This record gives sequence, structure tokens and C-alpha cells, in this order.
Amino acid sequence: MHNAMNPISTTLFCLSLSLSYLSGTAYAAASYRQYANIFFDPSDIVAGNYGGGTDAAQETIVAWADQLAAEGPWSVVNKTFTPTGADPHDYTSFAPYWWPDCSKVGNTTELTQEQIWAQCPYHQQDGQFNPDYLTAKVNNSGAINALADAVMYNSLAWTLTNTSKYAETATSFIKTWFLDPDTHMNPNLNYAQMNRGPDGQKGARTGILDMRGICKILSGILILRKTKSTAWTSDIDTQMRNWTTTYIGWLTTADLPLQEKAAPNNHGSFYFNQLAAFQILIDDFDGAKKTLQEYFNGIYQNQVEANGEQPEEAKRTLPYHYRAYNGVAMSINARLAKYVGLDMWTTPTKQGGTIQKAADYIIDTQTPPKDENSSPLDMYPFVAMVASTLGDAKSKYAGFLKNEDPEYPAQAWFFWEQPLSDSGIHLSTTGISNSTKSKSTGSADMTQKGNRASSLAERGLTGYLWLSGLIGLVGFGHELLF
Repeated sequence: MHNAMNPISTTLFCLSLSLSYLSGTAYAAASYRQYANIFFDPSDIVAGNYGGGTDAAQETIVAWADQLAAEGPWSVVNKTFTPTGADPHDYTSFAPYWWPDCSKVGNTTELTQEQIWAQCPYHQQDGQFNPDYLTAKVNNSGAINALADAVMYNSLAWTLTNTSKYAETATSFIKTWFLDPDTHMNPNLNYAQMNRGPDGQKGARTGILDMRGICKILSGILILRKTKSTAWTSDIDTQMRNWTTTYIGWLTTADLPLQEKAAPNNHGSFYFNQLAAFQILIDDFDGAKKTLQEYFNGIYQNQVEANGEQPEEAKRTLPYHYRAYNGVAMSINARLAKYVGLDMWTTPTKQGGTIQKAADYIIDTQTPPKDENSSPLDMYPFVAMVASTLGDAKSKYAGFLKNEDPEYPAQAWFFWEQPLSDSGIHLSTTGISNSTKSKSTGSADMTQKGNRASSLAERGLTGYLWLSGLIGLVGFGHELLF
């Protein structure tokens, strides 16, 4: 495996940066982790109407915004390998479960990575992760996932601190990835999740999944729009709408995405996440409604059985992970539907299953096997979405979260998944002052933010790298999601 990596490449590899205090008793920001997908209606957040007891989650959000801001920007052109027939602006990634067989290549010397990718036939081994997927030479997947988180967390940090640099960072990162002439991404995924080898110099339909993070980017853009951030100019907004319109044209007509749309499992669910999010981005609410109705009347109808089992995910090599993963995708589709005026949360499948039953099934009947010991991380945001949307009068979901993570109120998702009980857990934080949060000041409190950062440093905030297991980690601390 290629080992000469620059700092950005390193963080885009299969490791995540975990933050902890070496001294002091105040709670540090939760360790950075990427969630499968996120979308929330930013209206209450922008208005400052978020629940009490979310201070620790707010601190985590700001810490992650700072962490990701230091890593970016990212660009699709930052790779040294370009597939045959592509240009540097074409998004490129490798299929994660495909492995080379070089036994009949006839080489007399050791092959380079580039020679292996071009000359050796590849075959699929489901669930067996090939680490060359994360090679620094072609990690557009890690980059787009890091970008999505950076945009969302920096937009949130802008609302929490009223510090303009966060809005400027989110906007700048979007411009670099999507819009700037020298660094933009062409509006397609024709080379996503290539199988590699002499017959694999083109993308696969599974590669459409790589753009699932647009839901996070949409959340960030909605915040920038609703707060009337001066960083998010009308010119940038117009350019982003134009790029999106072109991409939607490709997503709804090209063969690869149409194959993915028909997938009965999480791949199909995330396709509908993606299309609806892009439609909302350009204010095509009617189009988004049709998209989400097609999902809930279509592939969703066979995704959950009466007892909550998800048959398409149960058959996979890593079923616990995939049950939670598709649970997130189903929930995001319901949340997007709610945003455009449809209530789909309790929609039953043909077998009488629901999104809530899918969550209950995993909580009540499943224990992750040892080779999926990091899979519970996929469950928490799913459970939180169900609880905050459908209620948790008996604290079943809050109890599960407390048992799994005694400091769950410090997780970023606890901030936007309200109302959700904190189970009586009270975490001491360095805090974000009320004056800094208040939009009534009309200006950023840069001094307060600087003092807060210094306070964290003085308490011995440090980073250490930790391997989250086979499931974790596409890009900058990102989980394996395919």
C-alpha cells in the first residue's frame, strides 16, 4: 500500500481523530465520527429554539467544525490517478469489496499499485474490505465525506457562535469542490466505485452511494440561506443551483444511477435520499414530493417485515451494520418528506413493518457479533431520530443510548435530535457563552471564540489516532458504508 501521505491524505485514510483531555475534569468534545447520513430542518436551530441540556453537544459541534476546517479544503482534482477516458475533474473512487488476482498477469517483477489497478482482473468478496480503496492516490470518496461534514458542522457552528469565519469556511469549501474552474467536480459519478482491472476502468452503479452526504451539505446550505449569511452570496447560490440542476439531469437519466435507483436495499434508499435532497436544494419541492412518494410506495414496501427485520440487509455479510445503515436511510427519507410537507414516518410496508419497528428489532433482538463490534455506532443516530420524531414516553430509546454510551448527550446528533431525554446525564463543559450564541448582537464575538479555543488547549486537548474496526472508516474517520 502506498505510504507516502501528506497530512490531508493521512486524515482521509482509515483512521479517525479522537479528542480527549489529558488533565482537568471538564468534559471534552466527543471523539469525531462520521454518521451515515444527516438531515434536519434548520428552522428551529436558526431561530435559537433548541432544547436545553445540549451544551455538550454544541461544544462537540464547534470542536468538530474547527477540526474539519483545519483539514480542508478538498477537491476532486487532488488525486494522482485518473481512469482511462476520464479527466481530473471526474469524481473517482474504487469499489471497496473487490480484490485483484494477478496470478496470470505474467509479470517478472513486483507490480506497482497503478499496474495492479490496470492489469489484474478483480473479483468481489462481499464484506472483505480492500484497503487500497482508501489510497491517497484516489480518495475522492474520503474527500466528499469530509467535505459534507465540514460544511454541515461549520454552518452549525456559525449559528451557535455567530462567528462569521464558520460561514465563510463552509461557503469556501463548497466553492472549491463544486464551482471553482480549477477545482470543481464534473456533475456526474461516471467513475465512482470502479472495480479496477482491464475491464473495470469505469464506475459501478454502487458508486452513486458516494454522494449520499449531499443531505448534510443541504442542511448546511439551508442554514446559510436562512441566516442570510453574507458569505453565501446570490452569485454562489445561483452557481450551486445550476450545478445541481445539471447533476439531477444525469442522476435521473443515466444508466448507472437508474440501476442504483432500482436496488431493493440500502443502495436504493440512499439514492432517494440523494435525489430528494438535490431537488430541495433547488426549491423543487414538487419534484422532491414525487421522489419520496415513489420511494415509500416502491422499494420501501419490501424493506421491513412485520417484526422489524430488514431482509435485504440481513442477507449481507455485515447484517447488524446494514440494518442500522438502511434504518438511517429510511429515516432520512421520512425526514426529507416531512420538510416538503409529507408525513411518512409511520407508513407501513406490505408486511406491516415500519421504520420504528426496524429500530425496535435491532434494539430488542440483535447483539453485534465480534467482527461487527463497531457497528453499534451506526445505530445511535437511527435510534435518536426515531425517538425525537415518534416519541419515547417510556425512555426505551434513551435507555438504550445511555446503556451503550453513558455520555451520549455530548454526541453532535443530540443537539438536533430534540426532543430527546438526556437520561439525567449532566456533563460539565467549557461552554459557549450566551452572548456568543445570540444573533441579536449582530456581530461575531471572535475574542470569546479565541478564548474558548485557548481554554481547550490549556486543558491538554490532544488528538490520537484510533482504528474503529473494519466498519469504520471511509476518509477522515468515516465509517465503511457500502
